Amino acid sequence: MRTILGKIKGDRVIWAIVFILTILSFLAVYSSTGTLAYKYQGGNTTHYMIRHGVFLLLGLALMYFAHLLRYTYYSRIFQIAFYIALPLLLLTLFYGLNLNDARRALPLPFNLSFETSDLAKLTLVVYLARMLTKKTQELKDFNKVLLYLFLPVIAICGLILPANFSTAALLFSISIVLMFIGRVKITYILAMIALVIMLGGATLGVLSLMPKGKQWRLDTWKARVENFSKGEKAENYQVEQAKIAIATGGLLGKMPGKSTQRNFLPHPYSDFIFAIIVEEYGLVGGTVLVLLYLILLFRAVRIVIKVPRNFGVFLAIGLSFGLVFQAFINMAVAVHLLPVTGQPLPLVSMGGTSILFTSLTIGILLSVSRDVENNNESELLELTHE
Repeated sequence: MRTILGKIKGDRVIWAIVFILTILSFLAVYSSTGTLAYKYQGGNTTHYMIRHGVFLLLGLALMYFAHLLRYTYYSRIFQIAFYIALPLLLLTLFYGLNLNDARRALPLPFNLSFETSDLAKLTLVVYLARMLTKKTQELKDFNKVLLYLFLPVIAICGLILPANFSTAALLFSISIVLMFIGRVKITYILAMIALVIMLGGATLGVLSLMPKGKQWRLDTWKARVENFSKGEKAENYQVEQAKIAIATGGLLGKMPGKSTQRNFLPHPYSDFIFAIIVEEYGLVGGTVLVLLYLILLFRAVRIVIKVPRNFGVFLAIGLSFGLVFQAFINMAVAVHLLPVTGQPLPLVSMGGTSILFTSLTIGILLSVSRDVENNNESELLELTHE
């Protein structure tokens, strides 16, 4: 055990947060998949527990090996991945698995699937960090900004949008934050936002003129917004069940494994897992979960302050902001602050691709912090020998 701990580098607080979230995820998913097990596995409740446990272990292993590789190497790796992500997104758009009228994943052997948007999210963040570092002088020209930043962002987000509006919006927001921190002129950023709004408006206009059944997910988007704004109980079954779970949790909760709303709440193991956690662990458990993500963001900010290279700064900001923002979107949906989006809770919700890419994301963030540690140790040795 000491040998393993001795090889773990990077921010120890982030590692601690990861282990706490992993344990919480294992318990929460096992508790919330009972109905799913009886429906699809003949009552074998351990099936999803083992499956989820395997993905968590694979995620931790991926995180460990990712944090050992110097973060600067990811610049070149994901430059190649960018050109892989684009055709995969296009392939998914037309030939992906059709789930709830959305094609988000490509089928894999052994009844598995691969959500290409998870690859695209990480790839775009690393790509933008690379461009903002390498093309600093060129990005003073609007045409270069359009070529190196705007078009890739619009291409990736545009291919994700038809099947997953919330992921496209989240990724676009992260891109805007990175460009702002990367000192891209605010007029250029506003021009991009205006362009996206116009393209979005034109797309919605075209879709609304098409016959029913050929409007992609326009009806779904409209229904979610209308249901959220009206607040009608009959039209907001998911949110109402989530509210009941949160309300009955009280201060300390019903204790692990004793949720009742898991039998009524759709997707209690993914989209609404926060409601199950509050029901079983109470307001205290929910507050601790929120604090864990805030501490993760705080530690990432500390890394940003200390990292010597711009690429590391952009990488740490983009990766940490994306994770924490996604977490708060998931929790906001559960408490009815946002319309239902389908965003998983990072490293907690059940999933395959999402857990692996979240683990890889944190591994890269830890790689940045490991480099900071190495620089601090080098400076300390230099001072000692003077």
